[in-house]
Amino acid sequence: MSKCGLKSSFVILSIVGAIVFLVGCSTPSAEEPGSVPATEASESTPAALPLPLSGSDIDENINQDTIDGYLNRNDVAYFETRMLYDPASFGEGTQSNLTQTLPGFKVVPYPYLGTIPIPLDGVYSGPNLYTIEWNGDGTIASAKPNYQESERILADLFPKDKALFIQCGAGAYAGFTKLLLVELGWDEKKIYNVGGNWSYSGSNAVDLTIPIPSDDPSRAFIASWRTDAAYIDFSQLHPIS
Repeated sequence: MSKCGLKSSFVILSIVGAIVFLVGCSTPSAEEPGSVPATEASESTPAALPLPLSGSDIDENINQDTIDGYLNRNDVAYFETRMLYDPASFGEGTQSNLTQTLPGFKVVPYPYLGTIPIPLDGVYSGPNLYTIEWNGDGTIASAKPNYQESERILADLFPKDKALFIQCGAGAYAGFTKLLLVELGWDEKKIYNVGGNWSYSGSNAVDLTIPIPSDDPSRAFIASWRTDAAYIDFSQLHPIS
């Protein structure tokens, strides 16, 4: 596993305790049958890097250490699964505000999609598209739609004809999103958990912070308009009774 995968796993373990939310597997090379072709990659992508088959943990090949080489592709849809502000307490060294992301990553917060399986103080308790029952090993036992529009919304947000690159802060929300999509029929081989952006140190970060002159750094505010955020108005949806 890459350095990013190890870092992300340590952070996730500190959050979830004994829960194992993903089952690791090896990643075949790009030449093996079933890999996602790169023929439609953007010309701005150097060398049109091929996409290897994805694993089920943070990907060994495409992660926060290597993501700069896989941006701006026409054959990929990019997703940021953190909330703009997450009320949950993730522990020391983490951030509640979404202060940084990557270009082209659409903000689709996982807590709006499905039930969170980990017990966190202040965890989001608002509406979501699916109620998920989780097994003790972190796999999904069932995913039931809460709204008549739940399936349509996911289909609109996550195209099935492209590879999906999904990130979050440490890797957990991205992993939950992948598990939910696979449970609902998306192709696991085309979904990549590219890890936690908290560990990103490349040159393409989108900074969302605007500092305010003050002795209190918490007064800096977040430039959410710099992101492409998906807004789900749950008040317009039709609950399934």
